[in-house]
Amino acid sequence: MKTHSSKYTISDWYKSGSPWIWLSAGAISVCLCMLLGLLFWVTFNGLAYFWPADVVNVAYTPSNGQEVRLLGEVYSRETVPASRLKDMGIHVPEGMERVERWVLKVGNRDAFGRDFQPVEVMFLKEIQRPKEAVVLERREWGNAYGVVTALKEKGQVIATGEDAWKQLAARLKRANELENQRMQIEKKDIGAINYKLERLRLEHRGLELKGEKDPAKYEAIERRKEALNKEYDALRQKLVELAALNQDSLVLKLANGQEREIPLQKVIRCYRPNEMSGMAKAWFYVTKLWEFLSADPREANSEGGVFPCIFGTVVMVLIMSILATPLGIITAVYLKEYAKQGFLTRFIRIAVNNLAGVPSIVYGVFGLGFFVYSLGGNIDRIFYPEALPQPTFGSPGLLWASITLALLTMPVVIVSTEEGLSRIPRAIREGSLALGATKAETLWRIVLPIASPAMMTGLILAVARAAGEVAPLMLVGVVKLAPALPLDGNFPFLHLERKFMHLGFHIYDVGFQSPNIEAARPLVYASALLLIILVIALNMTAIAVRNRLRHKYKALEG
Repeated sequence: MKTHSSKYTISDWYKSGSPWIWLSAGAISVCLCMLLGLLFWVTFNGLAYFWPADVVNVAYTPSNGQEVRLLGEVYSRETVPASRLKDMGIHVPEGMERVERWVLKVGNRDAFGRDFQPVEVMFLKEIQRPKEAVVLERREWGNAYGVVTALKEKGQVIATGEDAWKQLAARLKRANELENQRMQIEKKDIGAINYKLERLRLEHRGLELKGEKDPAKYEAIERRKEALNKEYDALRQKLVELAALNQDSLVLKLANGQEREIPLQKVIRCYRPNEMSGMAKAWFYVTKLWEFLSADPREANSEGGVFPCIFGTVVMVLIMSILATPLGIITAVYLKEYAKQGFLTRFIRIAVNNLAGVPSIVYGVFGLGFFVYSLGGNIDRIFYPEALPQPTFGSPGLLWASITLALLTMPVVIVSTEEGLSRIPRAIREGSLALGATKAETLWRIVLPIASPAMMTGLILAVARAAGEVAPLMLVGVVKLAPALPLDGNFPFLHLERKFMHLGFHIYDVGFQSPNIEAARPLVYASALLLIILVIALNMTAIAVRNRLRHKYKALEG
């Protein structure tokens, strides 16, 4: 009688498939660790951007023997090979293979020509943290570091030394209020008048194109223009009055002894980080974080806030979802419930699956050629002839960007909806029909509600991809700096023809196109973290809706 061995060999283990299970689990674990590590790195660097760093005053004596005084933040610490310094002509003691280096953010770019200064630690003779060291955040030219020595009003010194610092906070608050009033008048009030004047110009041009001969209509337009011009003159006069009031300035002594006079209207905030308590730094952190979320960008997007980017990203994703979801669901319902299953429907499904793998830049080129130049150009010729040759919809804008991304994400919605419809048992449909319901009633009241979680899954995937896309948007609507938001108080309120800002493009622009990339690097981390949080928030909202629908229609599915 033949017996079988009870030993479990390596070959048996291999044939059982266990190695592949462990290999897959290991690969997933490695990917999760890499993902968590990336999120931790982005989060750490993004959140650290808002914390007020201490300011150091160092005496630096390089190999030439000439002492240099530097004042600024320790931006980074690194270790460099000694051979690299020798190639740069810097003397390094024999036997030293690596040298520790600090990178100081010294600011005052208008005075020194650069924001950063590398310093070899071995050449440092003195390191101090003076409490009187001041950081000025300016509207242009970046930060300024120094000591406030005097405060001036209309060119006359009104305070010096510590007394100047004590009065500076109140003076700066007043200067910022006046500057905010000026910006409000220029951007909102004068902007609204310019918009109305442009509408009147187009109305006048439209009457000319129609061959209108009634002079009363032209006179009515001129009267409205005169009224708007009077409002404009009044606002310009108010700007002159604000400029006359906002003439305070401070004198800042730099680390090299040079003194510079800085108008307070160019300063956003000033603080002494070395004498700030932990609670004061925490409040400063919250203030900076709120400014980042609510303010407009400045300094070529390398400083300030990202509110226009957040707004543009959210509005574009919402419009894209409104366009892509219904069309994708209708397509999936037709293919699954109504179309005759054959070669044509199989071909369409293959085409839809292949469209999901087309590079996004191809969609951008298609959107630019078809939507912008062809469709938008025809819309301008038919509905906006008075604005030509200046395009209205014949140029990249929010509408075309949303439609392009809807086209890009629609295959995901179609496939997810079809899979959801396929999982519904046939008995449910037949039971509904047997009870006297029509096919349309069965579809609307039974099938679609049960398949709604799958539809939401498609929407979640579409939102996640659309929020992070950049390549097609560069061609069909996104810009580095938009002059105005797509939504404002001027009719029709939502301006779909306007260009807009996007968080993904903002990250690309600041990280690779900024004139001062090193200074803007922390902002890149902060913007990337914000984009991740925004995508997660949009997805979690959709997931919550999906789970609620799944729970609601669980009884029907069962």
